[in-house]
Amino acid sequence: MKHSYKQIVLNMSEEELRDLLHGEYLRKLARYRLTDESLQRKYGLNFEEFEERNIVAENDFSWDVESDAQEWEAAIDGIRTCLRKLEELKVGYR
Repeated sequence: MKHSYKQIVLNMSEEELRDLLHGEYLRKLARYRLTDESLQRKYGLNFEEFEERNIVAENDFSWDVESDAQEWEAAIDGIRTCLRKLEELKVGYR
């Protein structure tokens, strides 16, 4: 018998759902941190320094650098979001 995703989630215990979310946030956090670390190595700066020095303009708004800037900004935002969500899950677990 085939179940819909909604039905599967509805049949999960609160602990199973929390564990699933926890694992997903950890997976995303690892991916975002890897992107952050990779771009820090590439530019020799952290994201804040990259922005302050306006590296995109310094590189004549090249597509490659702008693309890196967008990816990096998304990674930094993702890190913050995942950390916040993990903290929310921890608070709900107590």
